[in-house]
Amino acid sequence: MKETLTDPFGIEEILANPLVIKYGIGLGILLFVLFIYFIIRFIVRKKRWTTNGILSHFILGGILAFAVFILSQYLQMALVDFHIKVITAKMIVITQMILIGAILIQTLFFMVNSLEKSQIEKGADKTSAKIITRVLKIVIFLIVLLLFGEHFGLSLSGLMTFGGIGGIAIGFASKDVLSNFFSGVMLFFERPFNIGDWINSPDRKIEGVVKEIGWRSTKIMTFDNRPLYIPNALFSSISVENPGRMTNRRINTEIGLRYEDSDKVAAVVNDIRTMLQQNPKIDLTQTLLVYFNDFGDSSLNIMIYCFTKTVKWAEWLEAQQEVYLKIIEIVHKNGADFADTTQLLYLDNNEGALQVQIKEDPAITPAMNRAAVADAQISTAGASKVDSASSAAPASKGPSNP
Repeated sequence: MKETLTDPFGIEEILANPLVIKYGIGLGILLFVLFIYFIIRFIVRKKRWTTNGILSHFILGGILAFAVFILSQYLQMALVDFHIKVITAKMIVITQMILIGAILIQTLFFMVNSLEKSQIEKGADKTSAKIITRVLKIVIFLIVLLLFGEHFGLSLSGLMTFGGIGGIAIGFASKDVLSNFFSGVMLFFERPFNIGDWINSPDRKIEGVVKEIGWRSTKIMTFDNRPLYIPNALFSSISVENPGRMTNRRINTEIGLRYEDSDKVAAVVNDIRTMLQQNPKIDLTQTLLVYFNDFGDSSLNIMIYCFTKTVKWAEWLEAQQEVYLKIIEIVHKNGADFADTTQLLYLDNNEGALQVQIKEDPAITPAMNRAAVADAQISTAGASKVDSASSAAPASKGPSNP
């Protein structure tokens, strides 16, 4: 009666049970391990550690794997102690190995990703870092798979034999996939372009910035922000231009002066050459040409050819604009002017030669210009002979695409 009053629920008897003690200790160990895991995880996230991120993640992975191991051991003991028939010890072991393998792979993948990020931040090539990361992940996955396969009784030699026979069959069935894969490997070793490069293929309508080089395809972002996925095998059969690796951008243009300014051409050429040589944005180690090079139909043409130091498009446009504005100043400073495209109409009558000059407006069609000439012919009385010269080419050409 006294025992009932002092322990009405039989707690002392429960605590004296060896099974309760055994599983209580196991539960306590498991809870303690999980408590440590969440404490470390909270500290890592709170402090936002980056320097020791790899070590902290490795520790967390180890703690989690240890917790899975403890839980697995006690579940196997519970099968015997409580005569559980629904699940078997083998099922628990397989589940344990799968979970530990997944934790190990995830931890190692995190370490590889962290190393990749740190190397890129230190200035390593982004393309190389990503390719090496993918290779390491494949190696890690295969090693873990083989290790756990041996644990479950899978023969390594048998797997290799099966892999050889299966590889031949898969090779015939997926020739295009393998072709793209090996082409991706060759892209890595030959390095015709890297991630971030602007590339262009004259053979195909392919132009844009390389965003990703994968095992099967390469992702290119076009200049209108559309993703373009190119099979890697295609790069082995087309030519690829890589303007992203150019060292300079070119200024290539031609201006035309009037024929009545022929005595000023030499001075204009010398002044333009001097201006370019003194321009800090022009690369004097590259070719620099300024020459009077052509007698046009209505102009004396001067060629201007040089390279800027910058390769950035916006900076190149600014440098080119500066050069063009200074050329205009030089031409006007020397008392010369740019030639206009004109058409000359000569009328011969009995009273003498009459010369009519008609300016062509680029906005007016050739048919309208011919109509203007016809009107001039009709308005001139006694005309007996008309000789109309064809329109000359534009006196000033815009710069070619660098």
